[in-house]
Order: sequence, then structure tokens, then C-alpha cells
Amino acid sequence: MSSCGCEIEIKDQEQKAVLYWLLGINAVMFIIEMSVGLLADSTALIADSLDMLADAVVYGVGIYAVGKTIVHKANAAKISGCFQLALGLFILVDIARRATFGSEPESMLMMGMGGVALIANVICLAIIRKQKNGEVHMRASWIFSANDVIANIGVILAGAMVYLFDTRWPDLVIGFIVSIVVLRGAVLILKDARQEFRENSSTNGEIV
Repeated sequence: MSSCGCEIEIKDQEQKAVLYWLLGINAVMFIIEMSVGLLADSTALIADSLDMLADAVVYGVGIYAVGKTIVHKANAAKISGCFQLALGLFILVDIARRATFGSEPESMLMMGMGGVALIANVICLAIIRKQKNGEVHMRASWIFSANDVIANIGVILAGAMVYLFDTRWPDLVIGFIVSIVVLRGAVLILKDARQEFRENSSTNGEIV
């Protein structure tokens, strides 16, 4: 086969198709879950919906990076990580506010919405599974989707504990855990992007 770059073009188109699907699913789920979270007065659901928003941004930035240089892709991952870091900190602030002023989470809405979000994120994982060991912006997408599944299970467990023990604290605790998952994902992506920058600089003979 001649070196026409056909393999790269096909790969880029495959990446775009995957990212468009992930962007659409997460954007829709953010709107739905945020609405239900506000209705349910649930920190865990609101935190999880913001995680969905972070992922949607990740996938949008990833679409921009497809077909571009490794530096562009590392920059895309860096932007995604910084945005997720900001959202994680925002969730912590909201948890502190609710812990101080109180909240009354609705357990049934939490479990129901958590289940729907879990299904959506399992679908996302299945879509991106083949790309999980790919380039930095695709690895970022895999990490975010995997984190979401963990967060969704936590939301369902929080709803069950709110129902069983008639207390808001499980909602706050799971919201806090979700924020840590979000922050951890942000740190992993930023480290991955930094490593890509270093490797690219070394390859080009630059000093880092």
C-alpha cells in the first residue's frame, strides 16, 4: 500500500464518530440529570450531572483535536483536565453549602436517575472501548467515561441509603466522593498531557 495516509484518515474519522456519539449522550444527560438533581435536591445527582458536562466539554475539545498534531492533542487534553478540575472544586463548594444550610434529597429520584445515567455511561464505555489505549485525547475520554460509571453506582447507593436511613448525609458523602473522582480524573489527564509534551519536546530535541 502506498503511503497516502489513508490509515490515518480512517482512524481520524473513526475517532470523530466515537466522540460525536459521546458528546451527544453526555450533553443530553447533563441537561436531564441536572434538572432531576435540582428537583430531587440531591448533591450527588448535581455533582454527577456536572461530571457529564465536563465530559461533554472533553469530547468537544477532543473532536477539535482529531487529525491535528500531538501538541494540539495534548493541549486539548490539558484544557479538558483544567475544566474538569474547576468543576470538581465547584462541586466541593456546593457540598459545603448544603452541609451548612441543609438539603432534603429525594431517594427515589436519585436511584432512578442514577440508573438511567449508569446505562448511558455503560453505552459510552462500549462505544469508546477500542480507543482506550489510543492517543492522549482518546485516553482522556476513556478515563472520564470509566469515572462516570463509578460515580453513577455511587449515586444509586446514596439514594438507597437516604431511603433506608432517612438522612441526607449519604447524598453529601457520595457527592463528595464524586467530586474526588472528578478531581482525580483531572489530575490523571493533566499528567498524561504533560508527559506527551515532554516526549514531543524530547523527540524534537528541545530541552524541558
